[in-house]
Amino acid sequence: MLRFRCILHCRAVSRDFPARPRLRMTLQDRPVASVRDRSLSTHGQNELWWDLMPDQIKCRTDKLIQKITQMYDNVGVLGPDEVSFENTLKALADAKLEYAASRHTLDFPQYVSPCREVRHASTEADRKLSDFDVELSMREDVFQRVLALQSKQPDLKTEAKRFMERLIQLGRRNGLHLSKDVQEEIKSTLKLISKLCIDFNKNLNEDNTHLLFTMDELGGMADSYMNGLERTEDGRFRVTLKYPHYFPLMKRCHVQDTRRRMETAFHSRCKEVNTAILEQLIPLRARVARLLGFSSHANYMLAVNMAQTSATVAHFLDEFHVALKPVGEQELRYILELKRRDCEEMGQTFDGQIHAWDMPYYMNQVEQVKFAVDKDKLIEYFPLEVVTQGLLSIYQDLLGLTFQQVPNAHVWHDTVSLYSVQDTASGEEIGQFYLDLHPREGKYGHAACFGLQPSGLGPDGRRRLPVAAMVANFTKPTASWPSLLQHHEVETFFHEFGHVMHEICSRTDYVEFSGTLVETDFVEVPSQMLENWAWEKEPLQRMTRHYKDGSPIPNSLLDKLIASRVANMGLMNLRQVVLSKVDQAFHTKSSADTAEEFARHCRDILGIPATPGTNMTASFSHLAGGYDGQYYSYLWSEVFSMDIFFSRFKKEGVMNPKVGMEYRKVILEAGGSVDGADMLKAFLGREPSQEAFFQCKGLPQLRESD
Repeated sequence: MLRFRCILHCRAVSRDFPARPRLRMTLQDRPVASVRDRSLSTHGQNELWWDLMPDQIKCRTDKLIQKITQMYDNVGVLGPDEVSFENTLKALADAKLEYAASRHTLDFPQYVSPCREVRHASTEADRKLSDFDVELSMREDVFQRVLALQSKQPDLKTEAKRFMERLIQLGRRNGLHLSKDVQEEIKSTLKLISKLCIDFNKNLNEDNTHLLFTMDELGGMADSYMNGLERTEDGRFRVTLKYPHYFPLMKRCHVQDTRRRMETAFHSRCKEVNTAILEQLIPLRARVARLLGFSSHANYMLAVNMAQTSATVAHFLDEFHVALKPVGEQELRYILELKRRDCEEMGQTFDGQIHAWDMPYYMNQVEQVKFAVDKDKLIEYFPLEVVTQGLLSIYQDLLGLTFQQVPNAHVWHDTVSLYSVQDTASGEEIGQFYLDLHPREGKYGHAACFGLQPSGLGPDGRRRLPVAAMVANFTKPTASWPSLLQHHEVETFFHEFGHVMHEICSRTDYVEFSGTLVETDFVEVPSQMLENWAWEKEPLQRMTRHYKDGSPIPNSLLDKLIASRVANMGLMNLRQVVLSKVDQAFHTKSSADTAEEFARHCRDILGIPATPGTNMTASFSHLAGGYDGQYYSYLWSEVFSMDIFFSRFKKEGVMNPKVGMEYRKVILEAGGSVDGADMLKAFLGREPSQEAFFQCKGLPQLRESD
């Protein structure tokens, strides 16, 4: 996932379904990085600090706001005749780079710090900085200076001209061409929207719901799963709603009531508070869109995307629904028959219905029955350390990079590692990334890439080193058992690390276009494209070894896994259509009953009812994380990602360094300095096509739109 305040969003959902008192802390209470020797912690140009105390976060937030305000003031006081590239455009670029590079030390700890007080201080900093973001975006004086510069028709380089045009576009999208009273209404509403989004995600991050089950109630779970669970004094097992607990249970546990309880709890997370927030956000977003002259929030968001309008998105989703529906219905009939057989064998009453808590279980059964994929055996060949080593080697060879782990790195938790990235040919350090791969209390609950320090040219003309973090929730190792990954987790790893590479390889002059700052419906293209390596034999062989003896994975097991890629493709893609249509339904109207809207689309498109009393959208973090009105982007961009993979890499070699380097240069280095459509044409040598997407999914070909 790409999170847009500082992050890139999760994939798991697509495949599976008053004044604060001054705090005093002992050394043991502090984040782990604070006890380290700072002289050993910095590396290259990475100036990020992870040992700030709550009062330091507050102080630095205030100072950053003061500094950036002054930099904007320096532009705002210029006379219209005084504006120039240096004192206006470059000055704003320098301010944006300074701000982006400084704020994530302050707002990122809310997602990862092991200290609750630090997380809360970071959340408060995020609130204050998000309000400040609105203030900056509404600086009419600065907007007028950029317009004055444009009127002089300065001789600018291509990217500088694009930056100037972007600033003007953003000013108009924020209503700076409208009356003062309308501007004030927009500003106050945007601040409230920002606050509500932060609250929505904070509620999810802090959720620590768990359920207790007996051994019998967890029937069907593998030893590797059971060994990772905590036990209570009465011998029951503590199962959380974090991904490493939830998804394996939903796929493997043959006790229907256990799955029902878990699914109900999972889709009831923060139900009351976040449903209220979401149902406040919808009319607020619609109000801002109306003030800016758009018929809906969706149309406002889409105007700067490849799709352009909600009508285009509706047509796209409807076409996919029509193409996928007969396949999904056939798959549903098959899993219904699997359930009937199960009920007969176990002497249970067959109710003739697939429920939400049945879906993951029987979709997993399809893989075992149709494709003979032995999940218990398969997981033994995916120890996290081996997967990580193999994945990093694949990315290095493919993109012409060299990764080196930084010793004694300054990090926020002792399980986090930092890597330096060099261009192999020149030896130049081009970026750094953190890996934070295991769950812990208070940590962000999905998988995401967080951009922490963007690329761009500084005031001295030197490039700022891009830094990113991949945050995931893979099973923690225990004293007797290593961290073993499900294959879908390996796919998630490839996806999120694709976002990391997009951040690190960026070579734009302006931070406005750094890394993943592309159109939202293009941003998932690079990361989705790289998921394909998790389904190819050569890459899989490089990142698999048996956790006990290091033996290679048998070809027979690999062949069955690769063949199973087409399993449940109709239902999985229809699930994406449901989520995309729900998002569009919310954001093409001015109000919504969110639980009812989700239930209706599940029933009408999937033919499977939402569990009564739940509301999945209350934990649908995309809606408060930058994908509002834009969730269709996952399906939209997957069409392009498959075209890239099958047209170039599959034909010319999945580990072909020549194609990999061209991909790095054309797609990754360009960031948002080039339109997504133009990048696609340049890399493909033609207009993109849907053919590869449907071939890969084993689905009937959809007629190309005129």
